[in-house]
Amino acid sequence: MTESDAAITNPEHTEQPEQPEQPQQPEALREAMNRVRHEVGKAVVGQDGAVTGLLIAVLTGGHVLIEGVPGVAKTLLVRSLSRALGLDTKRIQFTPDLMPGDVSGSLIYDARTGEFEFREGPVFTNIVLADEINRTPPKTQAALLEAMEEHQVSTDGVTRHLPDPFLVAATQNPIEHEGTYSLPEAQLDRFLLKLIIGVPSRDAELAVLRRHASGFDPRELGGIEAVVSADEIRAARRAVASVTVSDDVLAYVVDLARATRESPSVQLGVSPRASTGLLAAAKAWAWLSGYSAITPDHVQTMVVPTWRHRVRLRTEAELEGVSVDAVLGSVLQQTRVPL
Repeated sequence: MTESDAAITNPEHTEQPEQPEQPQQPEALREAMNRVRHEVGKAVVGQDGAVTGLLIAVLTGGHVLIEGVPGVAKTLLVRSLSRALGLDTKRIQFTPDLMPGDVSGSLIYDARTGEFEFREGPVFTNIVLADEINRTPPKTQAALLEAMEEHQVSTDGVTRHLPDPFLVAATQNPIEHEGTYSLPEAQLDRFLLKLIIGVPSRDAELAVLRRHASGFDPRELGGIEAVVSADEIRAARRAVASVTVSDDVLAYVVDLARATRESPSVQLGVSPRASTGLLAAAKAWAWLSGYSAITPDHVQTMVVPTWRHRVRLRTEAELEGVSVDAVLGSVLQQTRVPL
């Protein structure tokens, strides 16, 4: 886990956001969402930043790309979160022979009725765990595009809406490149966040071993309770939407975006969609932290996880060992912060 990801943990409750329409609910909703961390912690140790990132995605209706070497609990993290949120989840193991219909669903001929009927694919759920998404060809990866952007699936001229809430949590391995396909830029831009999950600290790894030594089975998550309902998630989203933002902070987001496009190390900077994504993520982080308006600090915290997968470096910069995270850190240092 990088410092930027770790920074979105342990929110400080300093001020209650104002909700004129639902004056008694925001604090209870916030506490319920923050209890999710405790429930996920029953199964996953030392990944608080990733848990918070996933919560931010849930609160904004965004999607998450999770990158990490095998064995750092990427799949377990998503399964634990969905159980704590009380949401249905389905896992898709992406392989080279996976077809688009295996993801979105397809028309099947029914010999009894003599008609074609639509069989829903695993994408018809609340949380889609797209495991090792970069192991399937772009044609199948593209089957997720409409679902991620429009929250619907169109087949044979018929549009079918997906459940609400809906989130795609895709995992990929940064080490193995044989038999993998790079995600298209258009699909990468649909992910709100890219979370890097590293090897846990010594203490966290020791805690993992103690749990396994006492009989913990990662395939059984019966100890995790659903502490939030779908209705509460939708209410929390409305509360997040009510978080205010000043013109100075909006201008700060725009200046940061333009700085990525003007950086000498960058071939492709962030798009306007990335700017709106950063704004949404900052509002969710501010709300979780107990603020009624976002500050430059909230924006700065969310820049790296929101933009790291949307920036393409120049070849010469990559050869020199420059990283996207380092470029974004430089952009943050060089861009004037509003008072």
